[in-house]
Amino acid sequence: MLARIPASAQVLTVTGRTADTNEARAMLYQLDPRTGWVPLAGPWPARNGLRGWTDDHDENDLRTPIGVFPLSDAGGLLPDPGTRLPYDQDEAFTASGTGHLGEPLDGAFDYVIAIDYNRVPGSSPLDETRPLGDDEGGGVWLHVDHGGPTNACISLDKAHMLALLRVLDATRRPVVVMGPEAALRA
Repeated sequence: MLARIPASAQVLTVTGRTADTNEARAMLYQLDPRTGWVPLAGPWPARNGLRGWTDDHDENDLRTPIGVFPLSDAGGLLPDPGTRLPYDQDEAFTASGTGHLGEPLDGAFDYVIAIDYNRVPGSSPLDETRPLGDDEGGGVWLHVDHGGPTNACISLDKAHMLALLRVLDATRRPVVVMGPEAALRA
């Protein structure tokens, strides 16, 4: 995994204790050439897919893909909070209904950051183009926590999403490294 991280990157790690957990921990790091990886923010509680993690994600498997993925674009229902990522404010960032535990989804897409898994970087998170094909899933985002597990996304509480949006810098080539602890040690 470490070999897949750009040297100048900001790195958000999202780790779950086991492959089947839908609860995780998020931590943001930046590489300092003199001292190594320096924590910038976190640890924060996070949630992931209802059924945990997978290294072979399929549409609707309710698992979050494992790997290292760029974070290139952001957006949301609410105005840009001051991010240095391209930001698309759009009324289409609306979540309604209830989640897997019956929790309301309202506000979950107030702020999102697209995880560049099976998507076209440099486009709105709403862009549904899937270069690997529809069967591989897509629309994997970091978004505001709604109080329950996600379909495949990572969710953080609203204050932590705002903090992340304000610190991520497109010039630092931010990435997310995500998966269960055992897979990320490999």
